[in-house]
Amino acid sequence: MNKVNPTTCVATSDLNVNIPDDQGRNIVLYFYPKDDTPGCTIEGNDFTRLNEDFAANNSVIYGVSRDSIASHDKFIKKFNYTIDLISDEDESLCKQFDVLKLKKMYGKEHIGIVRSTFVISPDGDILKQWDKVKVDGHAEEVLDFIKAL
Repeated sequence: MNKVNPTTCVATSDLNVNIPDDQGRNIVLYFYPKDDTPGCTIEGNDFTRLNEDFAANNSVIYGVSRDSIASHDKFIKKFNYTIDLISDEDESLCKQFDVLKLKKMYGKEHIGIVRSTFVISPDGDILKQWDKVKVDGHAEEVLDFIKAL
């Protein structure tokens, strides 16, 4: 089982987020490419819809992208999210979790975030990892995993 390097990140709601969680909860850390794009919006909506179920199962959800806190705040307000988003402008979390990959769009190559999700225990163990996530049904699948712990 892999462990995460303890990290403190800046998130929306003026939060400093400690990974692993310093309040004894599991963390669901989902990485997404960009605020206010179709797949990322659906994923945020799905995790928001299930946020109370995650909380009832001792888990907190954070979305992560390279967008700024200002962009995240706008995104949250536009879609009424009840989850917080972490700004990883320096890509330190993306690099730690190895989610930056070479991607192609419209024939051009660029380095971007591959949609990925991690469940991290309060001890810092990565309990589960999903790579190249397909959005439909993903939040429910993560919640089912959490419930089975």
